[in-house]
Amino acid sequence: MAFIHIKKDWVLSDRLATPEDVYVNRRYFMKAMGLVGAGALIGASSGCEAAGDFVVEVPESIPGLYPATRNEKYRVDRALTPEKIAAQYNNFYEFTTDKARVHTLTGKFEIHPWQIEIAGEVEKPGVYDLDDLLKKVTLEERVYRFRCVEAWAMTVPWTGFPLKALIDQVQPKSGAKYVRMVTFNRPEQAPGIKNESWYPWPYFEGLTMAEATNELTLLATGIYGHALPKQHGAPIRLVTPWKYGYKSIKSIVKIEFTKRRPSTFWNELAPKEYDFYANVNPKKPHPRWSQASERLIDTGDRVPTRMYNGYEEQVGHLYG
Repeated sequence: MAFIHIKKDWVLSDRLATPEDVYVNRRYFMKAMGLVGAGALIGASSGCEAAGDFVVEVPESIPGLYPATRNEKYRVDRALTPEKIAAQYNNFYEFTTDKARVHTLTGKFEIHPWQIEIAGEVEKPGVYDLDDLLKKVTLEERVYRFRCVEAWAMTVPWTGFPLKALIDQVQPKSGAKYVRMVTFNRPEQAPGIKNESWYPWPYFEGLTMAEATNELTLLATGIYGHALPKQHGAPIRLVTPWKYGYKSIKSIVKIEFTKRRPSTFWNELAPKEYDFYANVNPKKPHPRWSQASERLIDTGDRVPTRMYNGYEEQVGHLYG
């Protein structure tokens, strides 16, 4: 006989429980919605820092790079997420699984100098200095929607250049069908790598060549008109706005061109929950939650999720 578990009347359904990330950041959401008064969070908000008291630490950069000219082709119908909110709400497991604490743990992370290895099916392999690469491209600012697989969202102005510009420089061979990317592996600088040692570090991701050369695919080196802060993936990260955020790998140290589809970090860990493509799709629920709507991190408002995060016109043909 199958075991039947009958819930007690007082047991809260999983779908009604407050998500952990909402609870940790409740001060920011309550403040944005006008619910925080003098003394309202005494005791309840112990250890949380008010957004108004927070100062974004901006790394040094090559003079003249920022701010870059905004490309008005990439507009969205949402207000920008306030920078201080976006800078205190980051998924970056190399430092911690607690989004609200990432920015407090990046102090030892060294981002200068920075080099990127180009390898695999490519005519010009080698180790490239990031500063040298930036002299060969034109940076621009693009406002993109950003959608996490955990069903939260923000809207931010990235500064960067199309990944295609780099691809054209290094000249992939005809056999290159995919692009594999790898991030840093420095447990002495990133406590999450040391503390969460069961993960298959370093983080790795991949795209098809068609995705990598799509007009939306950006290598970002800046945000909000200045260089990327460390918690956002300094000094260079991927941004693929039609995909869930875990595809947008941070702090890239290697780009490899391959003939076969590479494995990816989360797909390797949980293939039934995180697929290779990870395209935003409101009709395809995550096994543990719906993707039909998303929560804006600055206001707490829940809004409908758009197919491909609103970028169907630019990328829908890739999956026809």
